[in-house]
Amino acid sequence: MDLDHLVNSIINYEGVTRKKPIKELTTILHDVYNVAGNTLLGFGDDASAIDIGNENLLLLAADGMWGKLMAADPYWAGYCSVLVNVNDIAAMGGKPVGMVNILSIANKDTCNEIMRGIKDGAEKFGVPMVGGHVHPDTPYDALDVSIAGITTRDALINSFDAQVGDKVIVAIDLDGKQHPKFTLNWDTTTHKDKKLVQSQIEVMHKIALENLVTSGKDISNPGILGTLGMLLESSQKGARVELEKIPRNPSVNWEEWLKSYPGSGFVLTAPDSRVNRCIELLEEVNITAKVVGDIIKDKKLILTYKNQEKIVFDQDKNLIMG
Repeated sequence: MDLDHLVNSIINYEGVTRKKPIKELTTILHDVYNVAGNTLLGFGDDASAIDIGNENLLLLAADGMWGKLMAADPYWAGYCSVLVNVNDIAAMGGKPVGMVNILSIANKDTCNEIMRGIKDGAEKFGVPMVGGHVHPDTPYDALDVSIAGITTRDALINSFDAQVGDKVIVAIDLDGKQHPKFTLNWDTTTHKDKKLVQSQIEVMHKIALENLVTSGKDISNPGILGTLGMLLESSQKGARVELEKIPRNPSVNWEEWLKSYPGSGFVLTAPDSRVNRCIELLEEVNITAKVVGDIIKDKKLILTYKNQEKIVFDQDKNLIMG
């Protein structure tokens, strides 16, 4: 395998490069993100955390569906709008409570397919879609969904606290299949019983309650290494990762696998003493979890394969979200 080719492909992958506007946009809002004085976590995480008293936290997240996904399969876009939001809350150690959506639509048939996907997603994950807003006359199709979740201060996972010496854990449900129209979606949920799917969300709350990890994110559009790179930026740390230790379904080649958005997948960091318990909980719900490397002080994500070594992201040179 040519590591140079693999790394260059990841760096230039649209799932990674489209994160670049985040810094510029959030900088504009810097003075107001905590205007009420109760924002515990603001920008840079999978969800914000608002202190609502008595050690309870309200988690808020939102996702817009990628235009390429909408064009490929409107039903799948609707389904995934639920999946991605639920995973954002899970990645924070929270419990999803409810969702709202904004639907901009130009075609009635497309609209109906999107809503069927949302309905099936809500049923699969057990999270209600309680309302939203419809633009019935736009010249384009777009879907945006926001979610609320809850957790407590002692059961919160963020992406800011990875520590030098922590182990990097990649956790993915390998029992899945590539979506026929959008191969970078690794579908692990549609063919499974909803009880198992929901248990894969709940396990992250258990991990948070036992204080097993120092940081975490759900694997999203930037893929495995892109998601890890975002976590490292938030924590101002680096990592050394061995490619061959990353859990992978062998039916998918490495280049596609590292860019894939899994139905259930997380990147976590944990002290060595807590790794085994964390992996044990994940594997109880059919999520394969492996230690793939270590957190280091140097702010670089370094990928190794056999006798090759390559820097994927260097925070002094090629930031993902800034």
